[in-house]
Amino acid sequence: MEISQSRLSEHWGLWKKLMYTGGMEVRFRPETESRLQELAAKSGRAANDLVEDAMAAYLQEVAEARGMLDARYDDLKRGRVQPVDGEKAFAELRRKSNERRSRS
Repeated sequence: MEISQSRLSEHWGLWKKLMYTGGMEVRFRPETESRLQELAAKSGRAANDLVEDAMAAYLQEVAEARGMLDARYDDLKRGRVQPVDGEKAFAELRRKSNERRSRS
């Protein structure tokens, strides 16, 4: 079976997209870049390592928050917890805060 040159070129382009192994380029505002370089110099670590660590921690935090929100949503949907009216909750917080202030 012979494959035409254009078909081969088309498949090669798709294959290159699927086998992406390159790094990612991130652009920062000049002031952020400056702070990153300053921290790298002070810590003795490469700026790339600092960015990698920061992104890994951020993504972990987002995943944990997403998991917590999904679990709370499931709890609400299954009736394990009752929703709280936001306006009433804030009104109660304000009332308690005002009470504490008035005692001081």
